[in-house]
Amino acid sequence: MPFALYMLALAVFAQGTSEFMLSGLIPDIAADLQVSIPAAGALTSAFAAGMIVGAPLMALLIRRWPRRRALLVFLVAFLLVHVLGAVTTSFAVLLATRVVAALANAGFLAVALATAAAMAAPDAKGRATAILLGGTTLACVAGVPAGAVLGQEWGWRAAFWAVATVSVPALVAIVVSVPGGPAGSGAAGTGARGELRALRRPRLLVTLLLGALVNGATFCTFTYLAPLVTGVTGLGAGGVPVVLALFGLGSFAGVTAGGRLADRRPRAVLAVGGGALLAGWAVFALTAQNAVATVVLVLVQGTLSFAVGSTLIAQVLYAAVEAPTLGGGFATAALNVGAATGPWWGGVALAAGFGYRAPLWVSALLVAVALALGGAAEGVRLRSRRRATGGGGKVPAPAP
Repeated sequence: MPFALYMLALAVFAQGTSEFMLSGLIPDIAADLQVSIPAAGALTSAFAAGMIVGAPLMALLIRRWPRRRALLVFLVAFLLVHVLGAVTTSFAVLLATRVVAALANAGFLAVALATAAAMAAPDAKGRATAILLGGTTLACVAGVPAGAVLGQEWGWRAAFWAVATVSVPALVAIVVSVPGGPAGSGAAGTGARGELRALRRPRLLVTLLLGALVNGATFCTFTYLAPLVTGVTGLGAGGVPVVLALFGLGSFAGVTAGGRLADRRPRAVLAVGGGALLAGWAVFALTAQNAVATVVLVLVQGTLSFAVGSTLIAQVLYAAVEAPTLGGGFATAALNVGAATGPWWGGVALAAGFGYRAPLWVSALLVAVALALGGAAEGVRLRSRRRATGGGGKVPAPAP
């Protein structure tokens, strides 16, 4: 794979660290800027909202820009708002920087997904996607804990400076090695309406919905792992960082494995991996009181979640050949819809008094819905192909 792809992953690592690191910095930010902790929590909500809205919007606005220019504009904007966030004494300004950072992050990821697919061989989009998303999983493993340490030792502003600093090598690499082709359309002469029509294909819409459901299941449990580990498993507060790190390691392993399999056997990954994911959430819910089972299943579920999730993103890129950047933008939005709604559903279950195992059951339910929808869509596809071939003869093998 081209060196530039790994530098794009470095930028994604910085952006993923920025997205998730606030979970350990909120109390310090609230105290420093003299706001309540719930008010400071709005920084996380603002980023999530910016990602959901910004991914398709930014992809649409820059669809005719050269890829290099689009990546540079988004990454420079991302870097500068982190510098501003690091020096501001105004909570309102910091909140605004989170929105702008999310818009820049969403736009960058949409273009980066299309760029990764274009730089890879035609049948290697899954592997290219996995390398890019590996930056996000490494952010969970290393970036977020490192941001927490920086915040504890030198204050929350140091974490913002670190994110800006890590973005610099990626900027240089983009200038030097990313090709300057169009960011958007994969079909010459395709207008914005044509690209949007391409994104309304049933196969693509179903894949986006499946991505939102699977990611919702992932972040539903991930968000409430700490109270589960302390309140049900009984590992104590010292076990929380270990469990979170194991989940991050599993996510990296899953993205890596998914990248190797998504191009050759995508349906097998989704069917077998999805079934195993459903079973894993259910078994986790039933055995969460056991420390050994919890440690093993955190690693396994992290692996399966990101293997299935990265495969779904690769399938979006295969299905959106006429609109790769818009496809990447909608994939980014779908994943963030899942990341926002999954924890909300888990919170509803907790508020209803079902206990700390409830998010695990919600995760199982979300994956079950995804499997049912995916199975129904596959049945419709097979029936359509049989009708198209007159009901007889061998049906040609579909493209991935």
